Amino acid sequence: MEVAPKPGKDVPPKKDKLQTKKKKPRRYWEEEITPTAAGASPGPPRNKRNSELLPQKPKNTHTLKRSRISKKPQFLNKPRERRNPKPQRSLSGAQDPFPGPAPVPVEVAQKFRRIDKSKKLPRSKSKTRSRLEVAEAEEEEISVKAARSELLLAEEPGFLEGEDGEDTAKISQADIVEAVDIASAAKHFDLNLWQFGPYRLNYSQTGRHLAFGGRRGHVAALDWVTKRLMCEINVMEAVRDIRFLHSEALLAVAQNRWLHIYDNQGIELHCIRRCDRITRLDFLPFHFLLAASSETGFLTYLDVSVGKIVAALNARAGRLDVMTQNPYNAVIHLGHSNGTVSLWSPAMKEPLAKILCHRGGVRAVAVDSTGMHMATSGLDHQLKIFDLRGAYQPLSARTLPQGAGHLAFSQRGLLAAGMGDVVNIWAGQGKGSPPSLEKPYLTHRLSGHVHGLQFCPFEDVLGVGHSGGITSMLVPGAAEPNFDGLENNPYRSRKQRQEWEVKALLEKVPAELICLDPRALAEVDVISLEQEKKERIERLGYDPESKAPFQPKPKKKGRSSTANLMKRKRKVMEEEHRDKVRQSLEQQSLKQEKVAKPVGARPSALDRFMR
Repeated sequence: MEVAPKPGKDVPPKKDKLQTKKKKPRRYWEEEITPTAAGASPGPPRNKRNSELLPQKPKNTHTLKRSRISKKPQFLNKPRERRNPKPQRSLSGAQDPFPGPAPVPVEVAQKFRRIDKSKKLPRSKSKTRSRLEVAEAEEEEISVKAARSELLLAEEPGFLEGEDGEDTAKISQADIVEAVDIASAAKHFDLNLWQFGPYRLNYSQTGRHLAFGGRRGHVAALDWVTKRLMCEINVMEAVRDIRFLHSEALLAVAQNRWLHIYDNQGIELHCIRRCDRITRLDFLPFHFLLAASSETGFLTYLDVSVGKIVAALNARAGRLDVMTQNPYNAVIHLGHSNGTVSLWSPAMKEPLAKILCHRGGVRAVAVDSTGMHMATSGLDHQLKIFDLRGAYQPLSARTLPQGAGHLAFSQRGLLAAGMGDVVNIWAGQGKGSPPSLEKPYLTHRLSGHVHGLQFCPFEDVLGVGHSGGITSMLVPGAAEPNFDGLENNPYRSRKQRQEWEVKALLEKVPAELICLDPRALAEVDVISLEQEKKERIERLGYDPESKAPFQPKPKKKGRSSTANLMKRKRKVMEEEHRDKVRQSLEQQSLKQEKVAKPVGARPSALDRFMR
């Protein structure tokens, strides 16, 4: 039988806590502690318990205070550069094999730059030059950041590629629907609305909502992705065109007589009677302008932010039923019956340019998103692509068996043309390149004649309005795969939409700034500047900038105060001004004497009236 030991007998003595304390484990982010000396034990930790062991200073001792004013000038201590810096380690302790920021290719950063560095800075003052240099540095830094963030754009544009020797135009919509996923297949649908056709349609800027109006008064708006109906009304009047305004909450409808504004619940908000017999509508999102062309030949600009008509321009070309806008510079393109296309701005009463496109009347006009190419179709069955970068010359042309009545460009440069009940789509080499008209990319036959075309933003979808209703076609590679969540966010809430509206109103571009080349707004108008300088010289009689301004020398004994310097400057400037005016008056008097009284002239009795 075992007996428990009595307390105090055969019990090992307790060790000191300082000796038995375990060594603190080293974390992976801490550096390894080297021993102080071989065989030396580490000292006790500095904590409250052993603070009594440290020597304390006596309370009554006095130390000399250092003077705040130093005799020697003090300089900022610059950190010494290490000759052999240690490589940076991550939290896990591993060494980074690629230290520093990732390099950005020059070609990628060049895509986001807006300042042309090939142009040398003008000879200007040092302050202005420094500001320009700072702006260039900021722009270069922003372009590099934008190039780096491009890696976050995970979506890639789609495409349609046939097998060896297969023509993609022979691929039907049913084949595309079977090949794509379920979410994309749901975007192809047909709305059979034979009662109220033909239809005109329009997508919102975010590409989430669809509005369409029939010739017999049917107006509806819906979220076409979820198929949720927002409103559906019958205005009991012919609907000629329909457009979303800056958001999906407001809708402009060109009815038979006047222009009406509705909300997304179908409630009529405004009836604008000054815009009568409207045929086509278009909205300029950055200027908050609604452009309307009428049967009377007037192009009207309505500012929807304040509800006022900015300009009403008479095109003097009869009925206007062909209109589109250039998304790059917000210039309106009008097609006329004499085969010309005119370019308009609300700041000018005359067209900015006129382009002779066809021998017959113009039936349709479309401009791509880059603003470099324009497609037109006319009564001569010709489809032409024009260059809008100053030359206005046709790049390619194609004769169609049946003239195209409607044209539309996608965000990536695909061109769709509606010819009767057939829709043809042509593709190019990519965004910014003109579409190739040799053979179509896709072809689709509808159940009625086409009356409206538009590509959906940020979706590979083409909306077609025809006499039988609405058709949504799948067009791979038509839209931009990535959207800017701060500009056009298809998934924004009501609160986000309201905040976006406030910011868009604060950043609204005035209508007077619409011109052919928006880059000219940032340049100095040298011609008008020289003209103003010449007029100023003629008005004053001398050139005030010909001589450098007087700079007084500083004096001692308090005589160089700011007031005294300004007085001396003003005195010298006034004296110079008097001398120059006196010289100009003498020169003018001499010229008048030479002109008034020629040499060798006989005196006249009327000389007494001359002064």
